Amino acid sequence: MATVKERLDLNLIAKLLPEARYEPKTFPGLILKMKRPKATALIFSSGRFVFAGAKSEEQAYRAVKLLAQRLRESGVEIKDEPEATIQNIVGTASLGGRVKIEDAARTLRRSLYEPEQFPGLLYEMDEPHISFLIFSSGRVVCTGAKKEDDIYRAITALQNTLEEKGLMTYY
Repeated sequence: MATVKERLDLNLIAKLLPEARYEPKTFPGLILKMKRPKATALIFSSGRFVFAGAKSEEQAYRAVKLLAQRLRESGVEIKDEPEATIQNIVGTASLGGRVKIEDAARTLRRSLYEPEQFPGLLYEMDEPHISFLIFSSGRVVCTGAKKEDDIYRAITALQNTLEEKGLMTYY
């Protein structure tokens, strides 16, 4: 997420950037897909930008800077550099084996597994505070991190926990 101090005229930005999509009747923000770095920016009239799809913290901050530069070059007034913060990092991984998902649901506290509703186990880790979707295939999705290192630490800790509790099968 990033903010600029100015209010933004989204109708003007949509005219200046033909690849932008702005349909205020269906969504209050302007959508702009960036190619380098590959990210999607949601731009709001309040001056707030939300980015999705960047593959690293570095790419996310670079996308903020490049969007502000592009808007300025198009004639949109942005005086100061945007203030950017990482709010949520989503990561995926393969644990390299199969997870005994039903046993994991009974063993891991702060977990929820309802296979009739969803095939993954929801699990909240305490430290770092990360939420996981764990699938029997060994694929995991984790969310809630503010730093890339937290994702790596959490996935390592999850794998260690699953192995220690005998909840992984390797072939």
